Amino acid sequence: MNQNRRTFVLGGAGLLLSAAAPAASLLTPRQTAGPFYPPELPLDNDNDLVHVEDQAGVAKGLVTDLRGRLLDSNGRPMSGMRIEIWQCDANGRYRHPRDPGDAPIDPAFQGFGHTISDAQGRYRFLTIKPVPYPGRTPHIHVAVYPPGERPFVTQLYVAGEARNGEDFLYNRIPTELRPLVTAEFSQSASAGSDLRADWDLVLGVA
Repeated sequence: MNQNRRTFVLGGAGLLLSAAAPAASLLTPRQTAGPFYPPELPLDNDNDLVHVEDQAGVAKGLVTDLRGRLLDSNGRPMSGMRIEIWQCDANGRYRHPRDPGDAPIDPAFQGFGHTISDAQGRYRFLTIKPVPYPGRTPHIHVAVYPPGERPFVTQLYVAGEARNGEDFLYNRIPTELRPLVTAEFSQSASAGSDLRADWDLVLGVA
């Protein structure tokens, strides 16, 4: 396995945000999982989507360090939770047999990843800045698996993206809640990534 990849996967937790969680009140809105959740998870199944085993190169697109915290409605960290993301590659293609696109699939992009929130509720992924595909604004699908409950599914959008205003799913979210599923993708100071996005998820307490 690529050494840079191993460093990110095993050493990433120590680089995460350490700020104390503020009191939370507004819950992250749920959204649909969409039609392209992978029917079979990749063998290379981790939180680094831009380095695929047996692929020499890095995924196309702007490599993004996506990180944040998983909190309950009282602002307390939710630890030990499985968090998944999936998205299309820089060519607008999902790794799914029903994807209708005709552009080539990027073999260096994993398309799906998962991690487990740590004791402070923190998570981290290395992925790409999402791109549009026909009919949708750029987004990343996200799922959280609280024990004994149905999965929490939502989508993460890019702040300032002009296509957001025309997206039918984004427009279903009340205006005041849209910042809860939107993140700034800003220049990264970390080696190995072009951009960084910080985004907290807030789930209701069972």
